[in-house]
Amino acid sequence: MRLPRFARMSLGPALALLLAGCSSSHVTLSGDSAPSITTQPANATVNAGQTATFSVVATGTSPLSYQWQKNGANISGATGATYVTPAAVSGDSGAKFVVTVSNSVGSVTSSAATLTVNSAVTLKSIAVTPASPSIAVGSTQQFTATGTYSDNSTKDITMTSTWASSNTAYATIGASGLASGVSAGTTQITATLGGVVSPGVPLVVTAVATPATDVVTHHYDMARTGANTHETILTTANVNSATFGKVGEFSVDGQIDGQILFLSQAAFPGLGNKNVLYFATEKDSVYAVDADSVSGAAATVLWKTTALGTGESPITPSDIGCGYINPVGIMSTPVIDRSRNAIYVVSTSKDGSGNYFHRIHALDLVTGKEVFGGPTTITATFPGTGGNSQGGTVTFRPVIQEQRSALLESGGSIFTAWSGYDGDCGNYSAWVISYSVDTLQRLGAIDLVPATSGAGIWMGGGGPAADGAGNVYLATGNAFGGNTPGITNDYGDSFVKLSGSALTVLDYFAPSNAIMNDNDDLDFGSAAPLLLPDMQDSSKTTRHLAVIAGKDGVIYVVDRDNPGQYNAMKNNVYQELPNDGHMNFSSPVFFNSTVYIGPSSLPLMAYSVSQAMLGTSPSSQTAHSFGGTGTVPSVSSNGTVNGIVWALDYSAGTFYAFDASDLSKELYDSKQAANKRDSFASVGGHFITPMVDNGRVYFGTGSTVVVFGLLP
Repeated sequence: MRLPRFARMSLGPALALLLAGCSSSHVTLSGDSAPSITTQPANATVNAGQTATFSVVATGTSPLSYQWQKNGANISGATGATYVTPAAVSGDSGAKFVVTVSNSVGSVTSSAATLTVNSAVTLKSIAVTPASPSIAVGSTQQFTATGTYSDNSTKDITMTSTWASSNTAYATIGASGLASGVSAGTTQITATLGGVVSPGVPLVVTAVATPATDVVTHHYDMARTGANTHETILTTANVNSATFGKVGEFSVDGQIDGQILFLSQAAFPGLGNKNVLYFATEKDSVYAVDADSVSGAAATVLWKTTALGTGESPITPSDIGCGYINPVGIMSTPVIDRSRNAIYVVSTSKDGSGNYFHRIHALDLVTGKEVFGGPTTITATFPGTGGNSQGGTVTFRPVIQEQRSALLESGGSIFTAWSGYDGDCGNYSAWVISYSVDTLQRLGAIDLVPATSGAGIWMGGGGPAADGAGNVYLATGNAFGGNTPGITNDYGDSFVKLSGSALTVLDYFAPSNAIMNDNDDLDFGSAAPLLLPDMQDSSKTTRHLAVIAGKDGVIYVVDRDNPGQYNAMKNNVYQELPNDGHMNFSSPVFFNSTVYIGPSSLPLMAYSVSQAMLGTSPSSQTAHSFGGTGTVPSVSSNGTVNGIVWALDYSAGTFYAFDASDLSKELYDSKQAANKRDSFASVGGHFITPMVDNGRVYFGTGSTVVVFGLLP
């Protein structure tokens, strides 16, 4: 049957739909669209133990379904637009993650996202240093936090830690670990980072600032008195083996022959004010060390610098043919000028081409860097016909000269005084050469034996002295080649008074046996002179005196205004004490109207001074006799009370303290405590001088700095 026309027209779409349904399982309606990814999953990096999150953003006809895969395999339950992994392990690193997005129209697969897993490194512990410091009210202490991690690495975490003081009434501490003393007491300092807390470190805050004085030169002052009369902590009551002993000993890179120097409360930017030790070694190194940081074997080195030029090294005895110190770098005690913020040192070195150098350096006290255009290479010439002369000119020869005596600063000059090496090899001369403190330019030079040679100015490591008028005093050793003191401007075996500005000889004294001393190697200048304070004699005349003693065993008191010069028949000298039969290498020291001196293989002796005269015999002496070259003492006191004489017997390895009012009263020695509690490394130098300041005593050994003080 044929349908009407209108019926045929209305059945067309339906018939078409029916026919289409016969060949397809679904029907696509007008406007449906397949999935399309608009934001791909991103790579992820996590630490081991953490989860990673991957996400996709897709469009298309809803509903959209998702299936995540890891390395091509479906992940059970991972059927959302976002997938969070389980806690990652190191084996997951590098895994590829994709997601397939599907709907009724079709499907699409994302690009791959890579997972990177870092090995877990966690902070395990925090250590805070220094271990148990003490500061005064108003002073500061810098603490350092060091973190130890699970892989055993360490890291300075001072600036990232949170710092705390258990009692801010005693001390506060800032974000950088700088603590400030508020009042007397003890507080615990801790550092915290990431939930890890350090053990508490006790910080002791004292009620008043500990008294300290600057020690900027050998034996404390230009007169070389050897006494620090501003020491209020150490007393004759508390210096004993129960309360006093070795509190620290830290290693350095070489032997120390000079005296340790000390600055009180020197400003170090970022660190606050510091009490600082300064010293030099025979490896040509100069150190600045936080004095208050010394505890056990630990010490904070504020800076260390070398005085060697590029490609240079210290010299050795084989280079010069004699000497017992090996190597030789910086032998003498430096000098500090705090107003110029500089420490001055003289170095010795050689290069690979066989050239030898002595240089004077000025180093910044805070940074250790060279200042004032330094260093300056030491050179000199002087009219003469003696050793190392040619055409009437003597030339300073570096390979045979050595700066063994302590440096002196006086009147804007640094004075260097020269000898040879132990063993008298080479035709060295007794040079005195001065340099400007501001420019390191040479100001003057004199050879005190221009017609002969020798007469080394070594003075047992002591230094030239200076008076208030700027005159310089020193003693020379035995000259070579027939020296007669004062003849042809030669001054071997003499006490010499120099004009500090012009470096000319103003006057001198030489003992009547000077020529014999020359021949027998009995140096008059085996120890440095001591300038006594002005004093009146029995006639009320003010005297300006010096004490000097050498290898011939006689102690001389010299009138600095009229030394006496040389007379082969008698000594024209203010006073002399009889020969004790023992050589003297000990620069004498002075305290409370008493001169102390320690000749070789004799007790340390005290001579009372009254009406400008020394007693003819000791007023007291120690029971112990000091072997080797004797002892170079120093004194500490609070004014005229609590005087203590400190002395090192380097050959026995023993350190002593004696009551200055009676040397027969031994207060302490380093072998009294049980189990070698106060033993220390072997001392290399023969003329080591203890330095006392701020409740502690310091001296150098062959490899360390030793620190004695009140026990914690």
